[in-house]
Amino acid sequence: MLIALDSHPSAEIELGELLTVVHVKAANVVKDIRENIRNLVGGRMTHYEALIRDAVNAALAELDAQALANGYDGVIGVKIANPVVVEGGVEVVVYGNAFHVVRRAAGVSEG
Repeated sequence: MLIALDSHPSAEIELGELLTVVHVKAANVVKDIRENIRNLVGGRMTHYEALIRDAVNAALAELDAQALANGYDGVIGVKIANPVVVEGGVEVVVYGNAFHVVRRAAGVSEG
């Protein structure tokens, strides 16, 4: 469970450790050349948009998996550092505080 808010909307929680994920995704060299040409004439760089979107989604999934693997219920205060297009790829950093649910609000089911 990933929550961008700084508080859980329906439970009392106990904060755990800060978790971070750095995800670097390589670009396709042929598409990279095409995007560089497109950059010269202007227009949307759809290859990089998809590359960034995929890298962000993979990083968030990895952050969630890291929390569960360490015995936490999720991550709160999730932040995505500004994705950076680097030579031949994209770099994304995501982070947040792991948490344990102490008590759920009345009438709220787990799931």
